[in-house]
Amino acid sequence: MKKIILMTAFIFSVFLTANAQEETFQITVFISGLESNEGQVLIALHNKKAQFLKIDFKNAITKIIDKKVTYTFKEIPKGEYAIAVFHDKNSNEKMDVNFFGIPKEAYGCSNNAKGFMGPPKYEDAKFLLTENSSIRIEI
Repeated sequence: MKKIILMTAFIFSVFLTANAQEETFQITVFISGLESNEGQVLIALHNKKAQFLKIDFKNAITKIIDKKVTYTFKEIPKGEYAIAVFHDKNSNEKMDVNFFGIPKEAYGCSNNAKGFMGPPKYEDAKFLLTENSSIRIEI
């Protein structure tokens, strides 16, 4: 009897653990419109409106090939996200801006969201991830 109870408890715990594992997906980002192969592209995946363009959920630094970039984020949980990218021409890993704070380097966001008198808004760049997805960004 003791063995049956232990076996049942073990099977039940395995079943719960399997169901508790979160389903994850891939997001493949295609970036085009780059002026040159010079430098690199920084890609930031955001999952919180309050942290958009401040704190990344995930990020990547990628090489440019033929003025394009393709990068895949893997094992991303279902949810709401926004992506921001910029062409880091001088490879200093920061967005260079002029005296007025206007970016000197090309940038873009998911949904090709554009800012008006400031950076793009999370609401304009967000998308819902429920399956493997492709995002195209023109900068």
